[in-house]
Amino acid sequence: MISIRNATLADAERLVEIYDYYVKNTAITFEYDTPSPAEFRTRIEKTMARYPYLVIQKDGRIEGYAYADVFKGRAAYDWSCEMSIYLDRNTQKCGLGRILYEALETELKKMGILNLYACIGYPETEDEYLTRNSAGFHAHLGYIKVGEFHKCGYKFGRWYNMIWMEKTIGEHKNNQRPITNYPDL
Repeated sequence: MISIRNATLADAERLVEIYDYYVKNTAITFEYDTPSPAEFRTRIEKTMARYPYLVIQKDGRIEGYAYADVFKGRAAYDWSCEMSIYLDRNTQKCGLGRILYEALETELKKMGILNLYACIGYPETEDEYLTRNSAGFHAHLGYIKVGEFHKCGYKFGRWYNMIWMEKTIGEHKNNQRPITNYPDL
């Protein structure tokens, strides 16, 4: 049984458990230290003041989470947001990521969001810390690569590139209506 719901502050411990693997073992995130559950609760709360923060459960257990956040902090960028997704390392490549991201996209469309962006660690040569799987996942969902920064992230004694990928999910108009904050839908 698969279900998707809004994250709660009580989910922080499980979300940290999922994220911890990526911090300690990969260059998917450029964070060096795993945040505490208290820090994660603060992050969830901050995000949910404006954007959706969703968890996916399989048989009642949280197997991943995805959220949107500010793309840039200026009003003219309100119709754009940055996407993030993390799945339990043992549940990858079974379709949960697609289901979760599509649910997040549906909520963002309701808000009036038009542009989705993903900031992705990208290796010049794949290694044990970073592959190109995330870029492939996003491309499979309709994202296109729009930029690359070279050797901008340093982790595990190696330099990694970072790419931006973009997906348009709405119509750009000359008289665009303002977005609605997620909690106000």
